[in-house]
Amino acid sequence: MGKRTVSVNDRARQMLAQEAARIIVEQGIQDFGLAKRKAADRLGLSGRGSLPGNSEIQDAVTDHLKIFGRESHFNLLQTLRRAALSAMEILSPFDPRLVGPVLNGTAATNAPVNLHVFSDTPELIALTLDENRLPYKAYERRLKSRRDLAKTFAGYRFLHDDLSIEATVFPVDGMRQAPISPVDGRPMKRADHSAVLKLLESESTGE
Repeated sequence: MGKRTVSVNDRARQMLAQEAARIIVEQGIQDFGLAKRKAADRLGLSGRGSLPGNSEIQDAVTDHLKIFGRESHFNLLQTLRRAALSAMEILSPFDPRLVGPVLNGTAATNAPVNLHVFSDTPELIALTLDENRLPYKAYERRLKSRRDLAKTFAGYRFLHDDLSIEATVFPVDGMRQAPISPVDGRPMKRADHSAVLKLLESESTGE
């Protein structure tokens, strides 16, 4: 009886993860928690057992894109990564790093390009955007620098090559320690301009 209960719960978690992944990809939702709640409501599983973890959702997103995306997703990633490189060149004085779905390959349609930039004076990023005639909107983002410590960081959202770029500003010494990923609880992966260029070139040649 116990084994059957575990099996049913596991199947429910898998169904929720798959439905949340579909919602993320098709609706462009970035908030995993929101996607999970929407999936639970849609499947009538709200309040029944535990919801799948964020890492399970990300795995399901990867599987969904492999099955249903293929060439269109490859083209989308190429477009987003080229936009990332161009934006990183504009923000080069601030040592930009690409992070998030565009880097790890799970970006869906309408996903923003997420950059981390480094300056002890966030207003300098705004000045650079002004100099390049890129209208922007300021935002704040709360991120965990350790499991038990969260901080609020300034950021600037702007359009470049008709794509949304989000540049979150860290102090210069913040380059040494990436914030904690909400997906797997590990330090976020960051890639500098040369690493993104290498990734783009290797995928273009199929290496």
